[in-house]
Amino acid sequence: MIKKIVFSFLLVLAMSAYSQNTEINNYKYIIVKDRFDFLKEQDQYQTSSLTKFLLQKKGFTVFLSNEQFPAELSENRCLALTAVVKSTSSLFVVKNKIELEDCYGKVVYSSEEGKSKEKDYKKGYHEAIRNACNTMSDIDYTYNPEAKDVLVNENSESVVELPIKKTIQTKVIPEIKEPVVVKKLGSNPIETLYAQVKPNGFQLVNTKPAIVFEVLKTNLIDIFIIRGKNGIMYKSKNTWIAEYYENDQLVVKQFDIKF
Repeated sequence: MIKKIVFSFLLVLAMSAYSQNTEINNYKYIIVKDRFDFLKEQDQYQTSSLTKFLLQKKGFTVFLSNEQFPAELSENRCLALTAVVKSTSSLFVVKNKIELEDCYGKVVYSSEEGKSKEKDYKKGYHEAIRNACNTMSDIDYTYNPEAKDVLVNENSESVVELPIKKTIQTKVIPEIKEPVVVKKLGSNPIETLYAQVKPNGFQLVNTKPAIVFEVLKTNLIDIFIIRGKNGIMYKSKNTWIAEYYENDQLVVKQFDIKF
């Protein structure tokens, strides 16, 4: 009886690890925050640089959040996971763990806690982060995109191919979803909006003035969740893009936002 329980427990752990690894493989890049919440300065004690280096050794393509990104990543931050180092340190023990979050702030993967009793801050953080990264041995990364990228043509309607989700079974049966029609942007001039600070984000108003959007902050730079709509707002070069669903259609609009 005990053997069966142990076997079932190990099987659940193995399936959970496989599922996490499969999800991580769907992301092409990792962005490491250039300043973690428990620190006061960018890359203080070289914690961000060390995290980038350790993740690169695991086969990921990694950028710090203040570095220049490839064009495709600048236009679509959802191609990347964001690596965040969390701290639960006490007076005598440095404790850190590494979390990987998607573009909506959902934690996709979390390492075990790494610890250090070094009194020197830099040595302590480095040892704890290295120890946390060493617990990520269950990750076997190979990039495997979920779906093809389809560009939006301004003069015609385009079809966006949705990712095919797979379930671990004896037979893998793809769940095929209907294509989503994207509303064309048209050639209208870009509307200017003005940002007003709100708790956890901003409200964006036009010149009337009327509130056009309320956006909420995420852990990613220049990416916001649009409140009340199934969508996000992100910055592409010098323009802000709003993508959301309206009557089962994906709407894509461009704005010039003054903060």
